This record gives sequence, structure tokens and C-alpha cells, in this order.
Amino acid sequence: MSAIIKLKTLEGHLGTLTGFSDPRVELEQYETPAHIAAVALYTVQTQFASLENKLVLDAGCGTGMLSLGAALLGAGSIVALDIDDSALAGLQGNLEDSGVTNIDAVQCDFLNSNVCRWDNYFDTVLMNPPFGTKNNAGIDMKFLKMGLDLTSDSVYSLHKSSTRSHIQKKIKEWGVKGSVIAELRYNLPATYKFHKQQTRDIGVDLWRIHHPDL
Repeated sequence: MSAIIKLKTLEGHLGTLTGFSDPRVELEQYETPAHIAAVALYTVQTQFASLENKLVLDAGCGTGMLSLGAALLGAGSIVALDIDDSALAGLQGNLEDSGVTNIDAVQCDFLNSNVCRWDNYFDTVLMNPPFGTKNNAGIDMKFLKMGLDLTSDSVYSLHKSSTRSHIQKKIKEWGVKGSVIAELRYNLPATYKFHKQQTRDIGVDLWRIHHPDL
């Protein structure tokens, strides 16, 4: 399956986006590197044709890295959700700079809001959920479960490779299917005061998780 722009072009566009102006540690706000986002989205489109002309949800969208990348790869319409109004202000700025018009930004708490009216509504759900460190243990799995409720097809989600066996166990528990479709390296810059190293290299899996009848 093809993509309407080249991977390098996509990464170049994503590299120009503005990130968080004041990242909030309690929301685990980290930039998704342009390279990771581009490879993940390119894989989603070229292997599974899950972006072009599709209805897409970006859950916990931050300043819009995945949303804008999906738009550049031809997504039909995108809903970008985030709990943080300053992140959505950053997304708005990125939308204006890029001229993309098919993204609707919605402020809400993805895990505790009335998104259930969208059950099985979206073709594709994208997410780079909080890793579930600090005070948020288990939040990554809650994001994943909610995403599965809202898609009629597949959830594509980025998770630390160290959680792979835990996710495999959860998938079995939930009675769904899933596999790692790309293994990536996430060079995490020191974002908060408690970070002792300038950067940390973390292994990241891109998962495709879907209902068993697909």
C-alpha cells in the first residue's frame, strides 16, 4: 500500500511543529519525536491503509504531532482530544502554520468523559499515551482499553518495549488481538527537573490492537 507523500517529506514537516510551551509532569507531557511519529504513521498507512480517507481519533493529542502527520498522509477527518488547554493552543498554532483544516480539536478527559457515544465510531485510533510512571500507574492500559471501545477497526499505540509482555497479557484478558508492527528508539530529552541525564534512549513498540473478527 502506498502513501501520498514520502517518509522523509513527512518527517521534515513534523520536525517544524511547535511542542509544549510548558510541559506538565502530572500529565507526562513529552514531545513525540518527529522521526518516531513519521515512522509510526507511515507504517500504519503503508502496511494497513488505516489513514488515507479514514475517520481518525488522536487520543491525548498534545500539540498535534500524530494528528498533523495523519492529515498529511491523507486522513479524511481527524478528532484530536486532549485534557490540557495549553496543549490544544499549541495544536491550534500548528494548524494555522501548516494550513491543515480537517482536524477538530476537543478538550476533554479521554478517560472520564462522555466519549462513549462514539463507541466503534472511528476507523482508526492513534495514541502515544502516558507511559504510566510516577503517579499514573496503569494509565497506558486505560487509554488502550478506551481506544478499543471507540474504534471499529484498530488502535495504533506507542508503548515502552519493557511493557511488551504486560500488554500481551492484557490483550489476552480483553479477548482482542494485537502485535508489535514496528520497534523504534525514543531519544527522550531531559524535560523536567528530576531528569538527571540530558537524554535517555528508550525502546518503543508500535502496537496494532484490534477486535478478533478483523
